[in-house]
Amino acid sequence: MKMKKVMILGAFAALVAMTGCNEKKEASKDVVSFDEVLTTRRSVRSYDASKKISETEIRELLTSTQEAPSWANQQPTKYYVAISEEKVAAVQDLVGANKDRIKDAPVLIVSTFERGKSGFFQGNQTNEVGDGWGAYDNGLSNCYLILKARAMGFDTLIMGMRDADELSKLFDIPENETIMAVISLGYRAGEPNRPERRPLDDIVKFY
Repeated sequence: MKMKKVMILGAFAALVAMTGCNEKKEASKDVVSFDEVLTTRRSVRSYDASKKISETEIRELLTSTQEAPSWANQQPTKYYVAISEEKVAAVQDLVGANKDRIKDAPVLIVSTFERGKSGFFQGNQTNEVGDGWGAYDNGLSNCYLILKARAMGFDTLIMGMRDADELSKLFDIPENETIMAVISLGYRAGEPNRPERRPLDDIVKFY
């Protein structure tokens, strides 16, 4: 009788272990490697109009940008998110020739940085780059944004063509902030091509 109980308990334990293992395998299917994020990210110029993105998802996305490094942890980057149909349509009119390319993107994000923070110490410019460090930090933050977006299954396009004056009015952006880019956020409508990269030895020198 004892042997029978031991066998039953052993079988139950094995079943539990197998179930846990299967659950881990199922969970691992949803995990995207960092290399996959890097190699599947594209500048997407055609979006699936049927797919939307929630404010909760955007908050998760932008929270990740706060992990980006910045000069003396100044965190100069700010984001202005167009998620309502009215605001999205208004921003679409301010990105030049990209308007038709991002017409089905459900979210448009204006990226800025506060001048006089990164690259400065006690109000004085630290080196010849000056506020270029603010732009640098903004780029780092935006890099976190587009990579996290890909990890979440989203796609992006960073747009440098934009009407900064009108965007400032639209979002009431303070005068001490420089608008760097508008970033579209959505789901790709098709599989974009991967442009060729330069040979590594063209951009790297070892000494």
